[in-house]
Amino acid sequence: METDTTDSESSIVQYAIEDKPPLGEAIPLGLQHLGAMFLSTVALPLVIAGAIGLDGAQTTYVVQMALLVAGLATLVQVYSVGPVGARLPVVMGTSAIFVAPLISIGTSFGVAAVFGAVIVAAPVEMVIGYFYDDLRQLFPPLVTSIVVMLVGLTLIPVAMDYAAGGPGAESYGAFVNIGLALLVFVVAIGLNQFFEGFLSVASVLVAVVVGYIASIPLGLLDLSGVGSAGLISLPSPLEFGVSFEPTAILIVAFAYLITSIETIGDIEGTTGVVDRQPSNEEMEGGLLADGVMSMVAGAFGAFPNTSFSQNVGLIGFTGVASRFVVAICGVFLVLLGFFPKVAAVISAMPDPVLGGAAIVLFGMIFSIGLRIFADRVASSQRNLTIVAVSIVLGVGVEVRPDAVSAFPEEIQVLLGSGLLVGGLTAVVLNAVLPGGRAPTEPTAASESATTE
Repeated sequence: METDTTDSESSIVQYAIEDKPPLGEAIPLGLQHLGAMFLSTVALPLVIAGAIGLDGAQTTYVVQMALLVAGLATLVQVYSVGPVGARLPVVMGTSAIFVAPLISIGTSFGVAAVFGAVIVAAPVEMVIGYFYDDLRQLFPPLVTSIVVMLVGLTLIPVAMDYAAGGPGAESYGAFVNIGLALLVFVVAIGLNQFFEGFLSVASVLVAVVVGYIASIPLGLLDLSGVGSAGLISLPSPLEFGVSFEPTAILIVAFAYLITSIETIGDIEGTTGVVDRQPSNEEMEGGLLADGVMSMVAGAFGAFPNTSFSQNVGLIGFTGVASRFVVAICGVFLVLLGFFPKVAAVISAMPDPVLGGAAIVLFGMIFSIGLRIFADRVASSQRNLTIVAVSIVLGVGVEVRPDAVSAFPEEIQVLLGSGLLVGGLTAVVLNAVLPGGRAPTEPTAASESATTE
């Protein structure tokens, strides 16, 4: 039944958190959430899997697990398992913050080290759940904006590689690859800027579908793996094995620290739709769910899970805050995750299609960080200096890792992570340079519309 809106909730709230719309409305609303987060849910694992050298069957399995774990994690957030879960309409999936660090780990230490680090570092978010008020002081909007900008900037080479045909491809840079990526890019931008409603919200997803279809007559779509994929498949624990590299664990732990701040903002943004602050139990449960379900993800061959900011934006845009609706999205994700053929069809996505979408997604991440800085940070000499130094060092080590080749290999991996170097630089400079002050507003992550 539709909720009666009060003056405090305002008329934009169509369904409050505990409301259950009729199934005839709830199912399409749940599918809308699925559409808003689906591309990020599959595109980011595809990028990581391709960059660390997984074969077709392994990539299909990773995509399958990405869908399954995202669905399970969403259901845990919505309904909770004991203290784990916020009991709020929070959609879960892999964050873009993990892409560059996991690629760096996979290429340096192997795929087993990726999943070992994902599992071992996950408790970082659980600990932050109990100390988030204190830790937020380390991440004012200045620092958070820099980190978000670095996420987008350090992923630009990845997006360009895929748009050109994929890393190491014989046809790298061919006109057909660039043209297909450009088609996806133009359709995504056009739908987003000139249309409203679902076509605008799901513009990148629609653009990928257009590019996927266009790749057929171009001879770029290879569906041979679909026939060999099983109809139904169950998860296989430790499919890729695990190994524990201290350097890898440290890098992923820092990424978890950043995503926990993002989750705090997402939870605040979600409850803000119904005009209230989240309770301590909701915040702790949400962060616990991030950590616990990321451990589950690592154990079953998926990448870390965290809240999806674009779905928070969708809740604010539609006024539908019902966790029942989000649970329907979670159920669809779980069902998709049991069908390898669905994952195989997705995994067959040509690299230029993925690249065209990635340019839009990763570029938007950078622009969101820029917007946070412009809207919420004073343009003082101090703050501009912190931005300049952090961005230059972060991007510098990412694109020129040979600059730190004199260090031991383990240290090179740390110093070669642009997110780690730039992010820590911002944290340290903000703490030691005079003139800083603690934020009085909600964390900047709540300002973002999509950092996944």
